[in-house]
Amino acid sequence: MNTYQKVLAALATTTMLTVSAGGAFAAEYTISVWANQGTRENYRIDAIKIAADLLEREYAVRGEELNITIDGKIFTQWAEFNQAVTLAAEAGSAPSIIVTGHENIAPWSQSGLIAPIEDYVDLDSWPLNDIFPNLIEIASFQDQVWGIPQDAESRPFFFWKDHMNAIGYSDDDLAGLAAKIHAGEYTLANVLEDAKAIQDAGLVEPGHGFWPRPSKGGDYWQFYMSFGGAMDDGNGRLLLDKTAMAEFYQFFVDAVALGVTRKNHIGTTWDEWHGAVASGGAGMWHGGTWQVGEWTSDKYGLDFFGDVGFSLIPGGGDNGRANTLTHPLVYLVSQQDDEDAIGIAAELIAIASEPRINALHAIKSAHLGISASEASVPLYAGDRWAREATAVLLPNATAAPNNVNFGQYFEAMFAGLQAAWTGQTTVDEAIADLETELSAALGDAIVIR
Repeated sequence: MNTYQKVLAALATTTMLTVSAGGAFAAEYTISVWANQGTRENYRIDAIKIAADLLEREYAVRGEELNITIDGKIFTQWAEFNQAVTLAAEAGSAPSIIVTGHENIAPWSQSGLIAPIEDYVDLDSWPLNDIFPNLIEIASFQDQVWGIPQDAESRPFFFWKDHMNAIGYSDDDLAGLAAKIHAGEYTLANVLEDAKAIQDAGLVEPGHGFWPRPSKGGDYWQFYMSFGGAMDDGNGRLLLDKTAMAEFYQFFVDAVALGVTRKNHIGTTWDEWHGAVASGGAGMWHGGTWQVGEWTSDKYGLDFFGDVGFSLIPGGGDNGRANTLTHPLVYLVSQQDDEDAIGIAAELIAIASEPRINALHAIKSAHLGISASEASVPLYAGDRWAREATAVLLPNATAAPNNVNFGQYFEAMFAGLQAAWTGQTTVDEAIADLETELSAALGDAIVIR
């Protein structure tokens, strides 16, 4: 009998005992759920509440009583959230369910904070067997599945259609641009050319032709991959491809030199950034699929499909490829003394992963679905953005590796990018500094080529 079967047996025994004692007692559980969420992301916790109601009703139909109290706690800053979870775990009071980025799986599994969810759910049964395999892979570490994806997303390339029309692209050209990008026929070199043409035509202010993300974020790894880079070697070690990294850095140096991106762009406020991209104040940019929901809200009122086109991030040339990065948030269960409580938490996660429930979160928060059948849920199928973004982006989405050293690599990569971008160093100097730092800090944990 495997761990999953033992948990099922334990849960059944618990309920039978409480009922056999004259029905005076019910099995009761308090399941705490902690999540970092935005204003449109209430279903990170509410999906678990819906699941709890359904599970209680299923028990009732069987003539058994199960009472589940969901104790949700909302955070709005990732640093605060991660610190709170870590401190709670050290104090022996970690939340039952943690909704977090998949990058926490590696360190938290090795520290004993979380339990592998595959021990408590049946991954071969619906709805979990319908989740996209690449998302399950992202929720895995060292040959174990530790979490269940709660959503998917992507970080596309966007362009303002009217501005592209003004520099010579027809509507048919723009309709076919995503396919050309996928085929490698429109590259990052073309992005800079068109951004410069948009700017030279007076359609946007200087420095607004190409408007990158204004802060550190996983989006920037996409440009490394555009030039053929990989973040790990496929065998558990990180990978620094110096040629690809140098070409990635050089792309942003060239953007500044052409005047289409500002030298001091990093640090731009998010309000300024959103205001520019949602109003035509920027010609081209990269951002998140979830941000479309904000741009089309009453605050900005963007007519997305009327005004904006989107695609994968273009490739960098012969050695690169068009790509996009996804950063799913995952449901994790913490290690607890009570195996029954872990089992209940895991069962709630499985129920919350059913297509109709998950579609509530996907559509309200402008994220993408986690399973193939979710596309058939009327709410999801009726949303053009979810439907088209899923088809164009998700089949090509990759993610940062679940590696305990990746955070250190990320910090060093972005510091090098900023140094080259702002002219503090040359690209060659930035790459040399990056190699020196990573070699000293990570040793054999990173492959450098």
